[in-house]
Amino acid sequence: MEIEERLNLIKQVGEEIIGEDELVELLKERSRSGKKIIAYDGFEPSGRIHIAQGILRAINVNKLTKAGVHFKFWVADWFALMNNKMDGDLEKIKITGKYFIEVWKACGMDMKNVEFLWASDVMNDSDYWLKVVNIARANTVTRITRCAQIMGRSENESLSAAQIFYPCMQCADIFHLDADIAQLGLDQRKVNVLAREVAPKLGFKKPIVVSHHMLMGLGEPPKSDAKGAEAAIAKKMSKSNPDTAIFMTDTLDDIKRKIKKAYCPEGIIEDNPILEYCKYIIFEKFDSIKIERPEKFGGNLEFSSYEELEKSFSSKSLHPMDLKQAVVNYIDEIIDPVREHFEKDAVAKKLKEQVDGFKVTK
Repeated sequence: MEIEERLNLIKQVGEEIIGEDELVELLKERSRSGKKIIAYDGFEPSGRIHIAQGILRAINVNKLTKAGVHFKFWVADWFALMNNKMDGDLEKIKITGKYFIEVWKACGMDMKNVEFLWASDVMNDSDYWLKVVNIARANTVTRITRCAQIMGRSENESLSAAQIFYPCMQCADIFHLDADIAQLGLDQRKVNVLAREVAPKLGFKKPIVVSHHMLMGLGEPPKSDAKGAEAAIAKKMSKSNPDTAIFMTDTLDDIKRKIKKAYCPEGIIEDNPILEYCKYIIFEKFDSIKIERPEKFGGNLEFSSYEELEKSFSSKSLHPMDLKQAVVNYIDEIIDPVREHFEKDAVAKKLKEQVDGFKVTK
């Protein structure tokens, strides 16, 4: 694959890229040397996995691996412990991490070019902790607390002492995994910028930051003057409001109920979560979207691109209820293999039963 093609795939994933010139040079250098480009992402195992973490994550990872990137997924079990997920029960957190991996297997993630590594495996590694301590030494408490957003926290709320360690450790992860690219969501931007700031001071490789889009929740987005990453974080899908998120093992009835109630004002494009599902998920999985309508309402429609669909919706030629019904059908088809995997595979089924029984804590 030519460098331009590889760059285009990466740019499809990156809603924001910090260090794009560096990325071009990296692609050229690795093309000559044949050495793999390493991308890193970390995830806290906490509760059930929704469609943004499941399908959208697989879509983005597969674009990166197609571009010749090797992906290192950091199963951040100790981070979930520090952030008080699952009431700080490490065994439950580990079970949830295994459940996440089963979801990704079932929804088509390119497992040949993905490596899952567990944070708990380096907790006895003095070299890892030396990186953490040196990052902490190079920064003030105020600078570190500005990264609280990465934990789903506010820098203005009271943080535990464990949560102060969290950004220093996540920054160390990037260096410890020898990542060329930090490929996480826009909500993780602040710690990735921290890594770029501190890398030259400590003699580490400066990571290129490729931040992917945060899929909106299905409810009406909050009114806010925030821009860019801050606005995206305010609107992102959240497990804490389960009726505004499609989970990877939701039934058809669940999907119908949630989509029916979803915010989708007629003719409005901006901040419309149903259109987001079409753009970022359905058109990534299907060549076209078919809308079934009675002849008295103009008959069936078919769109071969998101741009066509958006234009029709904007002109009010396509009604929200007709679009919602189509979205229900396509989303159900997309997650059906995942449901089937968790019904038929004994290991996956047991993991799901365990995770469904866990209390999720913020």
